Amino acid sequence: MASSLSSSLAPSSHVDTFTRDRLPPPDQWPEFVFDRPEVQYPAQLNCVQGLLDDHVAKGHGNRTAVRGKDASGDISWTYSQLQAKVNQIAHVLITDMGLKSGQRLLLRGGNSPMMAACFLAALKAGLVVVPTMPLLRAAELKQIVDKAQVSAALCDSLLAEELRHCTDAAHPHHAAALKQVLWFRSEDTNGVEARMAKHVTAFEAYPTSRDDVCLIAFTSGTTGQPKGTMHFHRDVLAMCDLFPRHVLKMDANDIVCGTPPIAFTFGLGGLLAFPLRYGACAVLLEKYTPESLLQAVGHYGATQCYTAPTMYRQMAMLVSDQPAAFNLKSLKHTVSAGEALPDATRQLWKKATGIEMTDGIGGTEVIHIYISSAGHEVRAGSIGKVVPGYQAQIVDEDMQAVPPGVVGRLAVRGPTGCRYLDDPRQKDYVKEGWNLPGDTFVMDADGYFSYQARNDDMIISAGYNIAGPEVESALMQHPAVAECGVVGVSDIERGQVVMAFVVLKPGYTGSPVLEKEIQEFVKQTIAPFKYPRRVMFCDAMPRTETGKLQRFKLRQQAMAFNSDK
Repeated sequence: MASSLSSSLAPSSHVDTFTRDRLPPPDQWPEFVFDRPEVQYPAQLNCVQGLLDDHVAKGHGNRTAVRGKDASGDISWTYSQLQAKVNQIAHVLITDMGLKSGQRLLLRGGNSPMMAACFLAALKAGLVVVPTMPLLRAAELKQIVDKAQVSAALCDSLLAEELRHCTDAAHPHHAAALKQVLWFRSEDTNGVEARMAKHVTAFEAYPTSRDDVCLIAFTSGTTGQPKGTMHFHRDVLAMCDLFPRHVLKMDANDIVCGTPPIAFTFGLGGLLAFPLRYGACAVLLEKYTPESLLQAVGHYGATQCYTAPTMYRQMAMLVSDQPAAFNLKSLKHTVSAGEALPDATRQLWKKATGIEMTDGIGGTEVIHIYISSAGHEVRAGSIGKVVPGYQAQIVDEDMQAVPPGVVGRLAVRGPTGCRYLDDPRQKDYVKEGWNLPGDTFVMDADGYFSYQARNDDMIISAGYNIAGPEVESALMQHPAVAECGVVGVSDIERGQVVMAFVVLKPGYTGSPVLEKEIQEFVKQTIAPFKYPRRVMFCDAMPRTETGKLQRFKLRQQAMAFNSDK
């Protein structure tokens, strides 16, 4: 449903007005705060100019912009080389594919220099990028395509199978809106690289408005129905101009590596937008293990690393066991986000490496980190202080601020914030001008914020958001499952893991073989990281008199199960 527009928005330059028409009603927007000079942007703004073109224009084109690997070996592109490739891809999008500004382009690929170039090209051409996690299945991709009315896609040939299902009219997950797909990192004579070769390396950035949507970042709701968060061109620059500037003190000498997909805003910022904004180098690793990530730090001389607590714990154990095997002398900042950082992991990492972890909380809705501290500002048991440019407080159920030391709901606002794509859940996320991320926190008298718990049914495992009802839906498709309930249970390695309680149909008996079969079934039905790592067979689900599943009882059982192990 279309909404009226906020009078403060700069006029849109998009030919296709789908996203502008589907912004939330103005009275459901958070209050945006632009009280710092670094977040003052001109009315006409294409963020790729600030991330890429300006560096070349200032004579810094010979600096290394992105590095990575593919089947042929190492890849290293300067800012000038990256700009040339971005410009050629932009021509492919506009000339070959006939796309118009404002149209949505689905991007699908692992972290690679080519994925980065496609991302930047779409933004530069005035399109709205809809990036997707590499592990998503056809059913999940269809939901995204349908919700955002995506008509075209660029997809890494290594991830072709699931998206091909969406283009197959005979497949149950056919997405009718998706009319054309081009494959990159492909030898196809009709693929992206072959088409790029036919175009010049100059392209004028489309004159988008600072308030034109350039990104729809999808995040799972607790129902499993994806929510598309719309971000403007100025939002992309704002996330670069606050956290990395004030907390990490980032500059052109930095070399950044890590694991989060650039389809995830944690990865988009930390591994692509941040380094490019500062003229630094982004190392994009497609495949990694704790050991290979540690080796990459030494190989590339990385100064910053971004990953989830789970990975840091595994890396710390490796470094502790083999202190001479890894060269971490270049590292200045190791940034943890995506899930709660256990203090035990922070201390294990510091003991193994001597590096103080930089913890942070952000979110897809606010695009990146808004509470964090680094170095000597770190305080044990706390995530940190509000990033300059943002405001945060702890509130009660009536949205009244509570005193220091009192547990309540985290509320945050700043130059970025939640704008869901045509979604009634907007009014739940934004209250009285504040974004409510769904976290329970406490703030001390010095302004340090400490995480307590999630206050909804979202499961966060190794940095991934997993909605319990979505896993339940997949489980119910298995022929042996009569009823089920899914909750998160604490896990030392992954923060939380998915635990499923399953009632079987007559004729089936719980066993390790059936447990494995059910787990494999879920992996094939939805993204593999969502599968239940623990399955408990039971006779009945705990329900209220009205039949509502009592999740709190399942959580109690899960805690008891954990304590017995």
